[in-house]
Formats: sequence, structure tokens, C-alpha cells
Amino acid sequence: MLGADGTERDEGPRQMSSTLSTVVKQIGPSVMLPMLVYEIGHGAVMPVIALVALDAGASTTVAGLMLAAIGIGTILGDIPAAWLANRVGEKGAMLVAMLASAVAMLSVLVTDSVAALAVALLVLGACGATMHLARQSYVADVVAVHHRARAMSTLGGVFRIGLFIGPFVGAGVISIWGTRSAFAVAVVASLVAAVILLLAPVEATGSAARTGAAGHGPVGVREMFRRNRRLFLTLGIAVASIGAIRAARVAVIPLWAEHIGLDATTTSLIFGIANFVDMALFYPSGHVMDKLGRLWIAVPCMVILGLGTLALPLSDSAVSLTAIAMVMAFGNGIGSGIVMTLGADTSPETDRRSFLAVFRLINDVGTSLGPVVPAAIATVATLGVGIAVMGGVGLLGAAGLARWVPKYSTYATRAMVRDHHRRLAEERNAVTGG
Repeated sequence: MLGADGTERDEGPRQMSSTLSTVVKQIGPSVMLPMLVYEIGHGAVMPVIALVALDAGASTTVAGLMLAAIGIGTILGDIPAAWLANRVGEKGAMLVAMLASAVAMLSVLVTDSVAALAVALLVLGACGATMHLARQSYVADVVAVHHRARAMSTLGGVFRIGLFIGPFVGAGVISIWGTRSAFAVAVVASLVAAVILLLAPVEATGSAARTGAAGHGPVGVREMFRRNRRLFLTLGIAVASIGAIRAARVAVIPLWAEHIGLDATTTSLIFGIANFVDMALFYPSGHVMDKLGRLWIAVPCMVILGLGTLALPLSDSAVSLTAIAMVMAFGNGIGSGIVMTLGADTSPETDRRSFLAVFRLINDVGTSLGPVVPAAIATVATLGVGIAVMGGVGLLGAAGLARWVPKYSTYATRAMVRDHHRRLAEERNAVTGG
């Protein structure tokens, strides 16, 4: 919070609550609520994808690979998402994605084909890419930079909460109508989210005007990569390590649980406890990033994830695995919104969507590789070695973020935050004549 002289004051609980209320009022109806409903549907289908594939006649191996189809669809959808948003705007792009997702999930209900399921999951991944890019671009435009991290971390929290609620909603429906009915939850959730978004007031953004300034259209993804090659190949790769270790965390905890002889029920309980820790931290992380700078979250997030992953092979019981899983969840939770925040910080105002498409593509490639690396290493060494390698990736990622975030984000450190606040105060005083 700024004092009258432009210096920064400490924010107590009342100011934190006030800022959260401001963020929720600004993007709650247009982004947060439809995203929550949409992700509940997504969360409902995730646990049953492999089961539906098996029911359709897929082998165990093919059924296991079905989840990868969503990641592939996300990667394939990152670049077209920018093209779509540039033509119909963020709200239009999100509406198209929600309706396409509903159609894709409906196809799983009316057909009993492994190929149809694979196509539907590819579409779901592409729709997710479109949703994420559009919401990130919109929030970057309409939310003030000194509230940006809180907005992005809250969005990350909404994403987590939706995925957490979804399986419980799906379980209730499945108990009455069977396994495939989880996809009906996704259909309904996508359509309800689309209606909410359609009716919600959406602030006009400056993206279109800036993109078309001086008669020029979007520069395009290829040109955007050329102009920012150094950023993408340095900070971008460091950010990709965040996606990689986060995805690896989800994969290696159940693998190690099975390795030490824990049953599925115990493993699920461990995940539930860890997910609660993860969800509880999304807003404080954004507050810290806005108040002290991005580095205060980016580096600790990766150090904790890296050290937790390195420690995972040392666990030999449910108690020790739970403790390490909670540490890893803490690291992941405090990093809520960090990727979106850094993408928004470093993106140009002109053709922001094309920049974010490349930025997200690099991160999504990292996310896709995260579970593959420890599994591949385990085939030639041991699972413990594969997990330890991913822990090393986390620590290297922390070093990369420490090196490159201050170079490319103007809001990286506390000194940069204070400088930004001083400039805001000077501009306000110039306008008011004070």
C-alpha cells in the first residue's frame, strides 16, 4: 500500500482483504466464476479417462496413454489460441473453447470408440490452451500491475479448487449413472460456464487497439519468437522447468507409493492431504509477489519443489511420504500464478497474445516432459534415480529464475516494486496537481 509520499506501507489483514475484494470484483464474474465451473467439469473426467478407455476396448498401455492426449492437445492448441483470440477477442475465444469442449465431451457419451475418446481428449487439451491464454491476456490487460500477481495467483487457486471439487461431483454422478456419466458433468459444466461468461460484464481491453495501431495487425507468432528469442531461450526454459517439476510431482508420488507397497486408498489420501496444503496458499503467494517482487516466490517455490523431490526416494512409509508430499505441495502452492504472472510481466502490450502463445507453448512442453523423464530414466537405472534427476531440474530451474527474472521482469525485486510505486505516486500527484 502506498503512503501519501509514495513510499510503501506494510499491508495488514484488512488491506489484504480489501485488495482481494477488488480483484474478485474486477475479474470474478468474467473470469473466475466461469473458470471455476469449467474446471469442475474437467476435474470430474480426469479420474475416469483410463477406465472409459478400458471399457471401450483399449489395452492397459493405451488407456494409460490417454491422459497424454490432453497434454498433446494443449501443445497443439497454444499457437492457434492466439490466432483465435486475435480475431474474436478474449471473451469470444473462451466461449468458443467452452462450446467446443462441450461437443467433445458429448461425443464420448454417444460413442464407444477408443479413437473418438482420443480425439475428444485432444480437443479438450486445445480448449484448455485457449481458455488459459485468453484469461491470462485479459487479466494482464485489465488488472493494474501492482495487483497482477494477486489476480494471477487467485486464478491459479480457482483452477486448483475446480479440479479438487470435480472428482467429488463426478463420483456422486457415477454412483447413480455409471462411469461415462462423468463426461455429462463436463458437458453441463462447459455449457453453464459459457452462459455465465456470456452474461458477465467484460471490460474492454486495449489489446485490439494496440495490436492494430498504425494500421498494423498482429506480428504473428514466428516474428514474436524472433524478436524475443533470447528471452524465450533463457527465462522461457527456466519457466518450462516449473511446468516439468510440477507435472513430475503428480506422476512420481503415486509411483513411489506403489514402490514402497502402499495401496491405492492410502495413496489417494496422501494426495488429498497434499492438495489441501496446495490450495490453501494461492492468495498469500500473490500478495508476496506484488509486495516484495516475483523472485520472493519464484525461487523458493522451485527450491522447495527441488529439495522435496530429491527427498522423495528417502521415504519408506506412509507417514514419511505424506510429510514429503506436503512439503512438495507447499512449494507448488506458493508458486500459484507464477508462470502467468511472469508471462504477463514480460509480454509486450502490442500483440500480447502472440507472445503469451509462445511463452505458454514452452511451458507446456516442459509440463509434458516432466512425467516422461523420471519414467525413462527408471527403465535404464532406477525409479529413485529418475526422481532425483527431476529434483536437480528443480534446483537448476531456481538458479535460472534467479538469474533471468530480474533481467526481464520490471517487478522482480522489492526495489523494483518500490520504484514502480514511486512512479505511480508521481503520476497521481501530477494529475491532481499535488
